[in-house]
Amino acid sequence: MAFFSKLKERLFKSSSKLDEGLEAIVEDVAEAPPDAAPAERPGLLARLTGRDRADAPRRVLDDDMLERLEELLITADMGVDTALRVTANMAEGRMGQRLSTREIKEVLATEIARIMEPVARPMPLYAKRPQVVLVVGVNGSGKTTTIGKLASQFKAAGKSVVIAAGDTFRAAAVEQLQVWGDRAGVPVMTAPEGSDPASLAFDAMTRAEAEGADLLMIDTAGRLQNRADLMEELAKIVRVIRKKDPDAPHNTLLVLDATTGQNALSQVEIFRKIADVTGLVMTKLDGTARGGVLVALADRFGLPIHAIGVGEQIDDLAPFDPEEFAAALTGLEAE
Repeated sequence: MAFFSKLKERLFKSSSKLDEGLEAIVEDVAEAPPDAAPAERPGLLARLTGRDRADAPRRVLDDDMLERLEELLITADMGVDTALRVTANMAEGRMGQRLSTREIKEVLATEIARIMEPVARPMPLYAKRPQVVLVVGVNGSGKTTTIGKLASQFKAAGKSVVIAAGDTFRAAAVEQLQVWGDRAGVPVMTAPEGSDPASLAFDAMTRAEAEGADLLMIDTAGRLQNRADLMEELAKIVRVIRKKDPDAPHNTLLVLDATTGQNALSQVEIFRKIADVTGLVMTKLDGTARGGVLVALADRFGLPIHAIGVGEQIDDLAPFDPEEFAAALTGLEAE
């Protein structure tokens, strides 16, 4: 199954909430086209194909409708500022027009994609060897799985990869990385439980350099952004890495769990200060009604979104496509 099909299928919690909300807004005070038969709820075939009938319910785009749209977007965790921006853009040149549910979805998807387009960029690959990729995030965000999937994808693309299991405090994380490493044919450097992760990162850079590896991916322990001691430990890893290479890490990926909703915004704020985050990966979009937070992140920070995940399989992590995401989030079906 293509990733977009999976995305549409698995974003059902977010898209169904928006879908049902938009239908309610339109049908609540809907106006049928002149001389049309009384409006009825679209049949199953029409709903599956996403096509409007000639007599589909329509509603005038006015201030009341915009206010309800804002509230709906906020419930999808898009945030107040982004919801206001999106609805203001939707209203431009359309006030007073009678719109169907599908037409509103199309306009909404277009505005969401417009916000997301500038940040949809794959992780850059440099000639620098080894290119050091530091992966950070809070507990349970999916860092270890993301590293395994990315390493496997880079290896399949012909890159030589080394993984450093820098979460030295959690044996399960090391074992999980070793499983991914074995599956992808990528070596995984480990250290005894409780070892200094900064020291492991330094040693891993030495090995990757000696072996001429293209990429060194460094896992880090999950840490809460409000724990100063844990964040200082992360800052130490960065300082030690830079003793080996002043330009490293060349990429710092922040892995975010979509189910945390608006809390993802504060995570980005803190991790940017500590680790100079260069790009985002959003996981678990299949398990939340809060997919709109990704729009809020793009609108507020403008950081590149390299990939999104909707499951546990290796092909469930894919490059971020703004138009596909917008269509999936709004429940917009293809023509």
